[in-house]
Amino acid sequence: MNGQKQKIAVCVSGGGTNLQAIIDKINDGTIKNTEISVVISNKPDAYALERAKKAGIDAVCIRPKDYENRDDFANTMVDTLKKHDIDLVVLAGYLVIVPVKMIHEYRNRIINIHPSLIPSHCGMGYYGLKVHESVLATGNKVTGATVHFVDEEADHGPIILQKAVKVHENDTPEILQKRVMEEAEWNILPEAIDLIGAGKVKVIDGIAHIEE
Repeated sequence: MNGQKQKIAVCVSGGGTNLQAIIDKINDGTIKNTEISVVISNKPDAYALERAKKAGIDAVCIRPKDYENRDDFANTMVDTLKKHDIDLVVLAGYLVIVPVKMIHEYRNRIINIHPSLIPSHCGMGYYGLKVHESVLATGNKVTGATVHFVDEEADHGPIILQKAVKVHENDTPEILQKRVMEEAEWNILPEAIDLIGAGKVKVIDGIAHIEE
């Protein structure tokens, strides 16, 4: 980043537990060379916006349904990111299909956290508790979380980090969701942000490589 801090935007639809993990790990020095410039939500009542305000971070609500078409929504998203000089976009529980224009403008500069080991239990319709319900219905003994770069397909794109989490015999979707967040998501998302900020992640032929 040429000595300058990496500026990130965090996009969230709900409570923002992953956002809080990022804020905490910037504050304690786990994530270095990084600042959150803006938090964007598609829901005006998302608690993530409150978390941002409490941390002194710009908080913006951009709702797709407020725009006549996807192009206008895409333009507003891109304009907001450019206004804040964003280097990296972090999708942390963002339940909106990212506009193609935004993907093109920020190729290999948008990352997403997904609560399973991609390519299992992912794609259209797999979000929130639905992912963990699918894991339990399949009888998986191991699940986890994945951080990946975003491309034009849902829950697709070069994988940066993954962490496995054991499935226990008496798990409910809610219990499993909490364990995956605590053991995997809240650790590997901050780690990926730190690695990217340090310039250690390179995408070659569709594969993300991490410098040792």
